[in-house]
Amino acid sequence: MTIETLAKQGRDRIHPGLAGIDVQRLKSMRDASLRACFNRLEDTRYRLEFVARVRGREYINDAAARTINASWYSLDSLQGGLVWIADANDQTADYSRLVPPALRKVRMLLVVGDVEDRMHYTFRGIIPSIVCCSTMAEALQRAYHYESEDEVRVVYSPACYNGHSTQEQGAMFRHEVNEL
Repeated sequence: MTIETLAKQGRDRIHPGLAGIDVQRLKSMRDASLRACFNRLEDTRYRLEFVARVRGREYINDAAARTINASWYSLDSLQGGLVWIADANDQTADYSRLVPPALRKVRMLLVVGDVEDRMHYTFRGIIPSIVCCSTMAEALQRAYHYESEDEVRVVYSPACYNGHSTQEQGAMFRHEVNEL
């Protein structure tokens, strides 16, 4: 397979594809202790995981992106316009590092949590629409009804730790998307 063939699948598929190739190579290694180190890598579930297409709009579960850097990667690698659902429970986070990808791609920010002021301050004037939501269900309802002239994807990428496990948040997002 050539890099051009891989690239046709989209930028968001290139890195996971190449990582998969590396995993296969590591599995065939002869040194058992080195192989054991790589067997402890976490599952990539809830990392840019396609959940569903509802009314022509893709819903992406990125509940594993619990840091600013992980959310930056997600926002940067996804193509097209985005409706971004984020958690706002970290009063000390420096969200300014997310401004470049947000400026280029995010059409609407749905903030779930208690400390939305910091995100409002950071993204005011950068993201056209910022809405505070009390629950994930409310955020997904707003994303569902969001009208846009261009095609957008809905991505849940928390950007901070919210007190719940990745599995709980990822499962809740999937459940609420399936309820739409």
